[in-house]
Amino acid sequence: MKLAEIIVDVPTMQTDKPYTYMIPKDLENQISVGSRVAVPFGRGARKVQGIIVSIVEKFSLPDNFKLKEISKVMDLNAVLNDELLKLSKWLAQTTYSFRINCIDTMLPSAMHVKYKRVVNLIDDNINDAEILQLFKKSKSIDFDDIDSDKHLVNKLMQLKKNNQVSLEYLVNDKAISKKELFIEKNITDEQIKDIIPKLRKNSTNQLRLLKVLLDEKSLNIKQTELTKKYKISNSTINTAIKNQWITKKQVEIYRNPYKRPVTRNYPLKLNDDQFVAVNTVAKSVKKHENKVFLLEGVTGSGKTEVYLQTIQKALVDGRNALMLVPEISLTPQIVNRVKGRFGELVAVLHSGLSKGERYDEWRRIHEGKAQVVVGARSAIFAPLQNIGVIIMDEEHDPSYKQDDNPRYQTREVAKWRAKYNNCPVILGSATPSLESRARASKHVYDLIKLPHRINNQKLPAVSIVDMREELANSGQEDFSAPLINAIKQRILNNEQVVLMLNRRGFSSFVMCRDCGFVLKCPNCDISLTLHMDTFSMKCHYCGHEEAIPKICANCRSRKIRYYGTGTQKAQKELLKLIPEAKVLRMDVDTTRKKGAHEKLLRRFGNHEANILLGTQMIAKGLDFPDVTLVGVLNADTSLDLPDFRASERTFQLLTQVSGRAGRAEKSGQVYIQTFNPDNYAIQLAKSQNYEQFYVKEMGIRHSMNYPPYYFTIKITANGNQEQQVASKILEISRYLKARLNSNAIFLGPSPSSIAKIKNQYYYQIIIKYKNEPKMHECLEFILNYYQKDAQKGLYVNIDSEPLSFM
Repeated sequence: MKLAEIIVDVPTMQTDKPYTYMIPKDLENQISVGSRVAVPFGRGARKVQGIIVSIVEKFSLPDNFKLKEISKVMDLNAVLNDELLKLSKWLAQTTYSFRINCIDTMLPSAMHVKYKRVVNLIDDNINDAEILQLFKKSKSIDFDDIDSDKHLVNKLMQLKKNNQVSLEYLVNDKAISKKELFIEKNITDEQIKDIIPKLRKNSTNQLRLLKVLLDEKSLNIKQTELTKKYKISNSTINTAIKNQWITKKQVEIYRNPYKRPVTRNYPLKLNDDQFVAVNTVAKSVKKHENKVFLLEGVTGSGKTEVYLQTIQKALVDGRNALMLVPEISLTPQIVNRVKGRFGELVAVLHSGLSKGERYDEWRRIHEGKAQVVVGARSAIFAPLQNIGVIIMDEEHDPSYKQDDNPRYQTREVAKWRAKYNNCPVILGSATPSLESRARASKHVYDLIKLPHRINNQKLPAVSIVDMREELANSGQEDFSAPLINAIKQRILNNEQVVLMLNRRGFSSFVMCRDCGFVLKCPNCDISLTLHMDTFSMKCHYCGHEEAIPKICANCRSRKIRYYGTGTQKAQKELLKLIPEAKVLRMDVDTTRKKGAHEKLLRRFGNHEANILLGTQMIAKGLDFPDVTLVGVLNADTSLDLPDFRASERTFQLLTQVSGRAGRAEKSGQVYIQTFNPDNYAIQLAKSQNYEQFYVKEMGIRHSMNYPPYYFTIKITANGNQEQQVASKILEISRYLKARLNSNAIFLGPSPSSIAKIKNQYYYQIIIKYKNEPKMHECLEFILNYYQKDAQKGLYVNIDSEPLSFM
């Protein structure tokens, strides 16, 4: 017999290691490294899923030592290849996570199993009427349906001791492939021609079916196509089966998430800068060199065409390609451009797909039927083999960092996979992260620049509007006079406008003008947001919802006022100022339904609206030739955050959204409304002067001991008892201060910026350091030692290189 080393689906530090199981003889040919299996775990009959990480051929066991056996194999083929198994181990170590959580992250959600407890009746001679009534309809019942009834549970546990009932744990796989009924032709065209004259005159349906079989070139036809398209009834099909003309069979098919036809596109003529960029990376693709290229190109400089032609070079070399874009900018335009270039070779992975569609796209990649993968953050774990190039567009985007365990940075995972596959990585952006740009300055990355827009189109002219003056002169805090006039002019010219507001909802908060009371969420330490579409107050953290107050809960005053501006309020205000405007609103609320994002953009592209008003999701990826005006309604939103990256994010966002204007033949204009017109991030975004911003911001980071000059770690404790959480984070801080060298800088311990979310209190420590040999060892200890507190509802999490200190 063989043994299997298995990582079990029990995410605790005590079980974060391979367990050894016997492989039964009848399963030996079905099992391979990377397969999912169901195994008994712990005492009793509990069954859990596991992943085989190695198989041992030769072994010796002590006498009378018995190993548990694998119960069943869940897949015909391994779901994780050698690369992804090794990646899961590295990911667990670098993100301080359980390996099983890293493995789960790599698999589509449809493959995450559901556990079920079933009680089976063994002895029919039970004299308890209540128990017999329970098993009246079936010999098996779902334990989860009755486990809240202590009286019944006690009875069943006693019967279990007497061997009259058994408790079974089932592992149910949710990964179900889609199947459709097909009709297979059993007879030749010559036989059909012989049968037709012999049919009775009234056999019109059979005649129609035979003519379809004669006309159809394919031997297989969907049954639904026969019934709907050709109006052939099921009874006619059944008669044909009896006559042995056809047979029915179930065929597994892939769900197609992109049913709309995609227009074929062809490689464009490259300008000199693009040509150099493609050729430089192509050399590394051909030589199988593991290099990181930072492609810094202004908005509209043709970075996407560089990506597409580099992918083509990899395909010609017989290798595959992986292209990542931020979820927020994964617009149909980008997907259609890649699919239009490479057709059926492309698989797409992102959160907008249903579980079934995502599972089928994953299977296409796994089975080698897709050679180009386009997707958001989690697509970095696509089971693509023989990768020739990895592309990360908008590499600076914060959505590339995972918020929950495992807290990975996609850029680092991309570099790991590129090293494994001996291929280059392209990190592309008009506004690279300071970390990436600093590495390029030190020649750790190779810097490639695209300093000009394609066709030498000018960057849009940018005007900064001082909203302090607008408020003083007209009392208007949402739309300045210059912006309104510019919008009216564009509408007259039959051109289009993009307006960005960094907030959804109707307004930020509701406040009493008499006592200053702000309505807050009862579960979180944050104010509720007004939503006029549902006439309610909502929490954007826990989802709590309540009615809009008419009377102050604190002083009973009726002087309630709405403060701040949301997308709904901005839309209402805009239609008052410009009644002839046709406005489409794009935010989380209007894009909840599947396909809503694509429909809104299609409508805007078809000129059904002349204004697209939205949140950050409209800042990237949009390319409409008639958009000649961009307005940023509140440039200060991200500047107001107590975060060392606030200026960088403001500059990046303003530069990106400005780049939506004037991308074709018509020149563009941008208006940035701000209450901080002299801020360097806003002033430098006006000229899209990234180099000057980089120098300025790096100077500030150096003087303040922030990344990229220092490494950072954030440790967070949370629980429902504030005193316990505060005590625990203080204890961790003391432990680290006693072991790390004196050069390490500690911020905190202190409450997190939002100290309470979903009735959980959050406290944190930030550690900034340059060289700490003991850091990894200390963090491993913290993860192990404080695991025991999780049973009491107190959790400790470690985030390496957090994007935010908030």
